[in-house]
Amino acid sequence: MLSSMLSRRVLIGAALAGPALTSAKLRAEELKLNEDGLPHVEWFLQSLLELADDVALAQQNGKRLAVMWELRGCPYCRETHIKNLGDPAIASYIRTNFEVLQLNVAGDRKVVDLDGETLSERRLAEKYGVRFTPTFQFFGESVDAMKAKAPRAREVARAQGYLEPKHFQALFRFVAEKAYEKGTLRDYLRAQGA
Repeated sequence: MLSSMLSRRVLIGAALAGPALTSAKLRAEELKLNEDGLPHVEWFLQSLLELADDVALAQQNGKRLAVMWELRGCPYCRETHIKNLGDPAIASYIRTNFEVLQLNVAGDRKVVDLDGETLSERRLAEKYGVRFTPTFQFFGESVDAMKAKAPRAREVARAQGYLEPKHFQALFRFVAEKAYEKGTLRDYLRAQGA
């Protein structure tokens, strides 16, 4: 029974995702906003805002957790949604390899950090030194190993500000391939010719 329910969910999900993955790039007028004014992305993680659970869920699904920090009205966030996340090839790669959690750098929703501390999105951003939007933050894979580390030491990669599509996708490949174990993102981009 579970198998048939899972199969139906997979088929329904594929049917719904299919047109999005094969359509042309997203246009600015197609952006829909969440109640907090941030662009809505259907496939972003619907989270209870407990980061340890989100890391574990991503790992269970064979993916990594990426956090996208945004701010209402941010022109570079908008550009990221239109040019990067709106590109079917880039979106497909990210959906396959990552669970993306969208957080508001000035938000008031309560988030439980990896160490168990409950803070507003705004305070969590301060704790991690997130000051620019968009910021993409990538955590390690082991919640237990990260709990004892200082906040910034829990990250395996971070990118602040707008990235052109080729650099944006390279950032996600850098994390998915665990290239951070061998060098910096800058080294990786140079080696990729990006």
